[in-house]
Amino acid sequence: MSKVGISVLLSQQRPIPLQVKLDCKPGELLALTGPSGSGKTTILRAIAGLYQARRGHVECNDEIWQDGKRFLAAHRRHVGLVFQQYALFPHLTVFENIRLALPKQSKSKSYREVMTLLAQVHLTGLEKRYPKQLSGGQKQRVAVARALARKPAVLLLDEPFSAVDQVTRRKLYRELLLLRQSLAIPIILVTHDLEESALLADNIALLHKGEVLQTGTPETLLKRPQTVTIARLMDQQNVFEARVIEQAPNQTILNWHGIVLHAQAQPDWPVDGNVVHWMVPASGILLHRRDRPSRGEKENPLSGRIVEYFETNGQVHIYVSVDQAPLCKLNINVPLHVAQRNRLSLGETISFSILAQHIHLMKS
Repeated sequence: MSKVGISVLLSQQRPIPLQVKLDCKPGELLALTGPSGSGKTTILRAIAGLYQARRGHVECNDEIWQDGKRFLAAHRRHVGLVFQQYALFPHLTVFENIRLALPKQSKSKSYREVMTLLAQVHLTGLEKRYPKQLSGGQKQRVAVARALARKPAVLLLDEPFSAVDQVTRRKLYRELLLLRQSLAIPIILVTHDLEESALLADNIALLHKGEVLQTGTPETLLKRPQTVTIARLMDQQNVFEARVIEQAPNQTILNWHGIVLHAQAQPDWPVDGNVVHWMVPASGILLHRRDRPSRGEKENPLSGRIVEYFETNGQVHIYVSVDQAPLCKLNINVPLHVAQRNRLSLGETISFSILAQHIHLMKS
């Protein structure tokens, strides 16, 4: 059966531990994310043929790039690679940097292809400039155009936004989202930025110490992590312990420090008295209006005192010490206008609900 796209299996203990299984289809963007030292760039280099894992199988569009018998050299792989610092030749113009990546052909055809690529990355008119005359965002786009000049079967992006400021980064996000609409190839992006991966990727492969812990859509990893470790790496703040006390029709009931919580049905968890871990994303907690307090009609209604309060980018992040379980602090995020309307501030008592559909049980 034909395998379209790229499939990667890497396994080794030394010198860098790797336990990796990845698949990316044409037109998809897969983000490799995780903390520093988790192996993201090493995996990208292994795909590009710049690093050989002890055991591996790399296949792209039915072409074997690595298996137990062969290892295709980097120059023989149809890969477009954008390095973190772009690696442009400083003594060559933008035009020459891109033309260098094209196959040998007539000058007229090379000229047309380079100009087409410049238009594709919105750099028309800058072909005679040198890298030192470009902004960070412009350099990045030249690097993308040069990578596309090779007519790659897969495009690899190694932290491509890390060297630019936040405003430029946002603009480049938009340009990448627009560009990929015209690219029918797999795109693999290395990033340590969770917000970036959630914004750009169809799927995220979360790495830790060289191992892919979970692969799935951004929503799956954020709201349905398989383990506590994954939840922590995805920066989930509301991770707690409880016990399953009943599996009722259409719901799972928990005892959380004496509080009965009704969660969406998760029947695989037995009622055996053992401690389980559960989480709720900040978006799964509903703040009650101060002028319209709950009479218990909301799911899992609770109250508490605000013990931390800070504002950033039009959002308010608060931590609440739960009245019914004072040692437990819940993170709740609300838009600034909602916080102002409800007169939220440090030390205030508020009421809220933990929505059953957002309570997720997971392994330790």
